[in-house]
Amino acid sequence: MAASVLALSTISARADGNVVVLQIKGGIGVATAEYILSGIEHAETSAAELIIIDMDTPGGLMAPMRDIVQAILGSSVPVATYVTPAGARADSAGTYILLASHIAVMTPTTHLGAATPVSLGGDDATPSTSDDEETDDDADGPPSGTAMERKVLNDAIAYIRSLAERYGRNADWAEKAVTDAATLTAREALEQNIIEFIAEDRAELLRLVDGHEVEVNSETVTLVTDNVSIEEFAPNWRIRILSAVASPEIVLLLGMIGLYGLMYEGWNPGAIVPGVVGIICLLLAVYGLQVLPVNYAGLALMIVGIGLMTAEAFAPSFGALGLGGIVAFVFGAIMMFDSGVPGFGISITFVLLLAATFALLFIWLISYILRLRRRGAVSGKDSIIGGIGTAMQDFTDEGKIWLEGEAWAARSSVAIEKDQQVIVRAMDGLILEVEPVAEADDALLQT
Repeated sequence: MAASVLALSTISARADGNVVVLQIKGGIGVATAEYILSGIEHAETSAAELIIIDMDTPGGLMAPMRDIVQAILGSSVPVATYVTPAGARADSAGTYILLASHIAVMTPTTHLGAATPVSLGGDDATPSTSDDEETDDDADGPPSGTAMERKVLNDAIAYIRSLAERYGRNADWAEKAVTDAATLTAREALEQNIIEFIAEDRAELLRLVDGHEVEVNSETVTLVTDNVSIEEFAPNWRIRILSAVASPEIVLLLGMIGLYGLMYEGWNPGAIVPGVVGIICLLLAVYGLQVLPVNYAGLALMIVGIGLMTAEAFAPSFGALGLGGIVAFVFGAIMMFDSGVPGFGISITFVLLLAATFALLFIWLISYILRLRRRGAVSGKDSIIGGIGTAMQDFTDEGKIWLEGEAWAARSSVAIEKDQQVIVRAMDGLILEVEPVAEADDALLQT
């Protein structure tokens, strides 16, 4: 009877099935969560035997990480998270995902841990104590740290302990990963009951989990991974675009291109292309800012920097305004993305190069447009009056002159010799009123 009950409670996966492989590389953000959720849904639809998540991450944002964890916990297909390749890591948010998985596997020379939460300001969110404070458990007085720090810390501890306890893993070490930023190598993680297996490659992973029993939605599932087919699940075009946009460097670059495009369109109406490109780039940048941890004080400082560079072009200050604008732009960009969230920082070198390049381009562009405006009209009636032409023949009343690459009918009250330079004083229809340049100069001197 007991054997029958056990048989009914055990669901054996069918052989010769498929295994869906997902990837988590780099910082965990909104795009990562959407990709993993869609991959798990695909695996459930195709009745896959197993989902393998290859992971190498420094961590990421808390909300997308929780979405991934909830999707793994609610999956009807067993999930094995595999920290790979050699040298990879499952830090911070990656540790939570690893502990939430039905099976945790690591490649030799990989590590996990350092799950201490950080604030959007980039600070350690765990309570701090000074050297003079009592740190032992018997100390009297209120707990250290602000109420918000204690709240964040206690929430993270409870969350990671619950994940570890769900599959009988070492919850005490999991708590240390939060409070002390503890880390473990693959061998240490296996010894301390954090992971189930160490595998050199995917083939060894499939061999190790073959016949392994896991609990999925309160039911015991025996994995059969012999002779399975491997399906690499790729993100769709929407997730790819989101992944590309949700990068601090790309957001900053798109924002600058968009701003310059709109400014050029404003100074040169009718160009169309710069305006269209500018609007598209700005909208993509705004979308990227919505899914990134952003310090808006840094954004304001960047706007001030752009304003100072604009002022340098309109009111040259021997570089003072321009240099101030570059400095404000650089510090603003660093502040805007200096959230402390792993995987979402920005390269200072990139910011410096971008600031210098766009500052020079910006100043040149505005100066060029101002020169064009001061030059006046270059076509039409306004450009012809005052122009200097050359007589094509001798004439005393009407004749022909050569002006701006064309032959024009001309009229003069004085005699004009062939090849003599004349200046256009008026325009009567298509007939130009001209006079010799020398006489025009004399009239100018007399006035």
